[in-house]
Amino acid sequence: MKTTPGWDANLAAEIIGRHKDTEGPLLPILHSLQHAFGYIPEPAEPMVAEALNISRAEVHGVVTFYHDYRHAPAGRHVLKLCQAEACQACGSDALAARAEEKLGVKLGETSADGRVTLEPVYCLGLCSVSPSAMIDGRIVGRLDANKLDALLAETSR
Repeated sequence: MKTTPGWDANLAAEIIGRHKDTEGPLLPILHSLQHAFGYIPEPAEPMVAEALNISRAEVHGVVTFYHDYRHAPAGRHVLKLCQAEACQACGSDALAARAEEKLGVKLGETSADGRVTLEPVYCLGLCSVSPSAMIDGRIVGRLDANKLDALLAETSR
């Protein structure tokens, strides 16, 4: 049997019930589930589908379409590296490769020790100071190798 870290069906039902009768409830439900659990637990998807009278495929499609929805718990730190065109033009690909090498994970993965999740994002709105990153919700512009190394050092605390 597959285990789901932190899963609480009663809490999920409460969250779904709180939003299901509002207009356009799917995204608010998913946001609330992710806020409560840190990700969208797989067992929540059929619960949402049943409550909203939509297919499980529709719910899963929304969860997998939006890159901010997680499918597993994130690490203690989340480092997002912008991969949009402006950042790519200023060297974000090399910075992503550097982060992957130093962390031993690929973009979209969490380190084995659960310390850091490395995620690609496709625009942080800092095109004029690219490349950019976000660490634990804090935006960093004009990212270079030295700044990246400092951010990676933050994740070891």
